[in-house]
Amino acid sequence: MADAILNQLNIVVGDMAASRDFYRRLGADIPDPQGDGPPFHETCGLANDFDLDLDAPHFAQAWNAGWADRDDLAGRVVLGFHVKSREKVDETYAEVTGAGYRRLQQPYDAFWGARYAIVEDPNGIAVGLMSPVDPARR
Repeated sequence: MADAILNQLNIVVGDMAASRDFYRRLGADIPDPQGDGPPFHETCGLANDFDLDLDAPHFAQAWNAGWADRDDLAGRVVLGFHVKSREKVDETYAEVTGAGYRRLQQPYDAFWGARYAIVEDPNGIAVGLMSPVDPARR
């Protein structure tokens, strides 16, 4: 498991516009929202291939089954770890949950083309495990 690389921080936000403004003031290059509806996901690349993602609560529930039907998600974070392969997501998830850590989202083929799972650390912080994105699986 030592080959998992921390490369993402997702923050579930209660007010997307205020959050976007705050992180822009700190230097994050967050693009303006696209489309007519309210934004549900914003992402920006930071240094060293590290991503900062801002997600609306209803969107976070779409990719984390452990958060379904929750109304207390604003302020929650997910640390994202990149692993080498789709199989490594399943192996790492089995290793961590086999050691007794809580399951939030079992491994699945996510709509964005990666294999993805979420576990919880001893402090209650969600930790995502994500394979490389395969465009053919989007």
